[in-house]
Amino acid sequence: MQLIGIALLVPIIIAIIYKETHEILVFFTTCIISIIIGIALSKISVKSSNIRLKHAMIISTLAWIWASFIGAIIMKITLQMPILDGMFENMSSWTGTGLCLFTNIEIYPKSLLFLKSYEGWLGGLGIVILSIGVLIQPGTAAAKLYKSEAREERIKPSLVNTMQKTIEIYVIYTIIGIILYLLAGMPLFDAINLCFATICTGGMSIKNANVGYYNNNVINIITIIIMILGAISFQVHYKVYKSKGKAILEDIQFKTIILIIVVTSIIIYFLTKTVPMHIIFTVVSAVTSTGATIITSNNLLNWGDTSLIFIMTLMLIGGSSGSTVGGLKVIRIITVLKGIQKNIREILSPEGSIIKLKIENTEISTEAVKEAGSYIFMFLVLIFISWIILILHGYNGLYSLFEVVSAATNNGFSTGITSVTMAPSIKVIMILDMLMGKLEILPVLVTIGGFIELFKLTKTQKNKIKSKLNIEEV
Repeated sequence: MQLIGIALLVPIIIAIIYKETHEILVFFTTCIISIIIGIALSKISVKSSNIRLKHAMIISTLAWIWASFIGAIIMKITLQMPILDGMFENMSSWTGTGLCLFTNIEIYPKSLLFLKSYEGWLGGLGIVILSIGVLIQPGTAAAKLYKSEAREERIKPSLVNTMQKTIEIYVIYTIIGIILYLLAGMPLFDAINLCFATICTGGMSIKNANVGYYNNNVINIITIIIMILGAISFQVHYKVYKSKGKAILEDIQFKTIILIIVVTSIIIYFLTKTVPMHIIFTVVSAVTSTGATIITSNNLLNWGDTSLIFIMTLMLIGGSSGSTVGGLKVIRIITVLKGIQKNIREILSPEGSIIKLKIENTEISTEAVKEAGSYIFMFLVLIFISWIILILHGYNGLYSLFEVVSAATNNGFSTGITSVTMAPSIKVIMILDMLMGKLEILPVLVTIGGFIELFKLTKTQKNKIKSKLNIEEV
């Protein structure tokens, strides 16, 4: 709460530059309240400081919800936006999804446009992970909090050093991206916002036509490069720096992503015969879970159902594990396919043969295959349930599936379903999809389970009190 309050004071700088007096007051008041509540809660003494993984997951989930709520309060006061719509907009930004309820965002004050891009940029690293890098002391609690945001990889042996190095890499790429956009002729405000939204693979835009507004192939190419950089693991980025570029060619996830981009672009070209730049940009945006666009939703629908299925598949796959992307992640797909291959080879091989499962000369355990398979199954169940709910509300089968996949993979492509006119229940479902997609489902389920446990405990306590009262009456 303290970190979120401090972090969201930054848009005040934009509000001062553009003389948005009302927004300055709203940002300052709301953020100070978050900071004060955080300080007050931190003064409460607890009996035990031992933190289990389930506690870390609950903390992580509540942190993301609180961050979105603070943004929703700011939008409620400045734009008179309903809290639920504000939660949708801010959850979309924090999780790097980029779905937007409103067709005309260019009427927003500059500070709120910056808020959306800035939230995505912070969310690309992770709220709790930023806390580890900035506020939290190293130790068991930090390690469990790190894991609670679906992170396993370490650049350095020390977790805090890992986060500090990750932040350093992220900031360097952001600065380079802004400079490239400026050299391409983009205004400074636009360059900052677009780079923030792209490096976090979020795709939020300050223009109604997204990247297509600029109608500039140089900007399109820069955006494609930044999207791919955002989809590569931070660990690989560090190795690239240490190996002077060689590590990137050895990374199986990067090689797979490039292969997917090339093959899918060729297939969609033969299916649609449309402009190659439009295809390549859209394919890269889909597989990196960015959701940035240079074509309209109607143009995308005109590509036909087959192309939509290919784009949807790319969204599901996602980029590298340990990056800012959503989706299933390439390494999970490879792990499960390798597991299936191992099973087939075991059946075909002579009895007693030992078949080892390896990825890039590294042996993979059966447990890793089970974990990858379990997550893929949970993810598909999440999509199926959400999809059924949208169909029950009368939406087209393929389009509603596309929309749900986009939300759960933190992508942001839309077939036009996402709008302010959606039923409140659909907005809630999609908010949960975005949150579960970002935190990789389990932390959100653990949090829901924790509150159910708490409710049961409270109910039991009430029954005990009733029993005591009955005994006294007797």
